[in-house]
Amino acid sequence: MSFSMKNNRITLKDLAKDLNLSPSTISRALQNHPAISDSTKKRVQKIAEELGFTPNSIASSFRKKKTQTIGVIVPRIDIHFHSLAISGIEEFAYNKGYNVTIFQSKDSLKREKEILKILQNKMVDGVIICLGIETKNCEHFKKINKLGIPLVFYDRVPTDFDANKIVINDLESAYLATEHLIKNGCKRIGHIAGSQSTDIFKARLDGYKTALKKYNFPIDESLILYTNNLSYDEGVQCAEKYLSNEQQPDGIFCANDYTAVSVIQVFRKAEIKIPEDVAIVGFSNYPISKIIEPHLTTINDRAFQMGEAATKLLIRQIEEKDDFIKSETITLQTELIIRESSFR
Repeated sequence: MSFSMKNNRITLKDLAKDLNLSPSTISRALQNHPAISDSTKKRVQKIAEELGFTPNSIASSFRKKKTQTIGVIVPRIDIHFHSLAISGIEEFAYNKGYNVTIFQSKDSLKREKEILKILQNKMVDGVIICLGIETKNCEHFKKINKLGIPLVFYDRVPTDFDANKIVINDLESAYLATEHLIKNGCKRIGHIAGSQSTDIFKARLDGYKTALKKYNFPIDESLILYTNNLSYDEGVQCAEKYLSNEQQPDGIFCANDYTAVSVIQVFRKAEIKIPEDVAIVGFSNYPISKIIEPHLTTINDRAFQMGEAATKLLIRQIEEKDDFIKSETITLQTELIIRESSFR
């Protein structure tokens, strides 16, 4: 067989010339087109496989004006919430014939902007993003809009930018968590809050305060402790501050599970019983919530389903461009999972 081995890549034209068939017939045979006879399909597919022929996906993308690729920007891959969301994104995308390219911004605005430029040049069909903590406005997404690239935000979403968004009701979820502590007899309820420059953590603080007001509890600012990243170490520092208070809390709602776990560990070392002396509730249902003793009461924020929903919305937007609403917000229902850390 006399194939042109330029750049060690077999082309459609090479196969067509040697098999004495047209390039379009070769292409259809490789795609199992019903108009091509079974014997021709088998002959073409056999030779193509033997020679390691692969279709030129880049050329195909230019012809179809689609890459079948979705760009995903997450703040941090090592946070369980985002790894679960990515799983949901990848699972739904794969079943619909799309590939996923993942980037992490590390909560940096500069890095987020750089990634967007990379995605524009890579000609992705659409972008799914959770905003980084440093992102205060969405000017850098206007270029994506001008290019007509579909865009879906999830979890941390902009309030000043029209786009499709997948969220949970953080205020309502925090309200339910705090109300649960109240109904279990807690009188002095503390809150370990996330960065108040981020809307979801503002909403969780608001939900905590709303529950206290509803049940006529005073809001004691000394019981509200603020963190930058809701890290395990920040949780340890908050727990130590609570221990140094003259009047310690008898219930604590934490804005994530990492800080809740560190509070449990610090308090247990100080021989404070949980939940008898202090009841604790977290947020996000990380795997560690079922490993720590006692098991942690938490909010299931449905990260996997959020990733699925974001991808479903994006693919609809990609495939129904002309008829699609580009500023829809979908709110997923959360769930309070009650475990031993709060149930008296």
